[in-house]
Amino acid sequence: MKSAVVVFPGTNRDKDMTRALEGASGQAPVLVWHKDTEIPKVDLIVLPGGFAHGDYLRAGAMAARSPVMREVVARAERGVPLLGVCNGFQALTEAGLLPGALLRNADLKFVCRTVTLRVENSQTLFTGRFEAGETFETPVAHMDGNYFIDTEGHKRLADNGQIAFRYAEGAAAGPANPNGALDDIAGVFNETKTVLGLMPHPEDATDPLHGGTDGRKLFDGIVEALS
Repeated sequence: MKSAVVVFPGTNRDKDMTRALEGASGQAPVLVWHKDTEIPKVDLIVLPGGFAHGDYLRAGAMAARSPVMREVVARAERGVPLLGVCNGFQALTEAGLLPGALLRNADLKFVCRTVTLRVENSQTLFTGRFEAGETFETPVAHMDGNYFIDTEGHKRLADNGQIAFRYAEGAAAGPANPNGALDDIAGVFNETKTVLGLMPHPEDATDPLHGGTDGRKLFDGIVEALS
């Protein structure tokens, strides 16, 4: 599986994502700068976490308007799978590729700890290695992860199986929902399930040195689906 990781000024999880993708696929991703207007032919495009453009205006707002995003949107519209993690998730909502918005955490504090996620839809190219209802542990680190969508949009997400992950009770310490997200939503798909955005960082749970390897299943499943 060939992949590309988009890097914005302020991105800081590109190396973590690169290691996770290379560990699962055996191939190092291509790094694409935010001012680039072309992306090599790849099977997967990833927007990693960080603080693109310092999160000025709104988290992900400036990243969504970077030159490279015209090509990211075009590829997504042609069905190329697209993954956005944390700041990448925020950029995908700002670009209109995923529904809803990421608001400031409900307690107005940065959160950095492990959470438990429950898989809500396992019938996608991203989640095929999981069982529906399965839980796993992964880190979060964000200030603006409070997912919100209006009532009509929330119903569409639920009816169309677009809720990917919810925060759940589990082994992780602290409140299950770390940011006040509506309906405990931690990640969502687009309508065709070819775009996934999530606030937690599964790329930081792929090595025993991280304290856990639960995130490997996500990347192994993606490679299996796209190879």
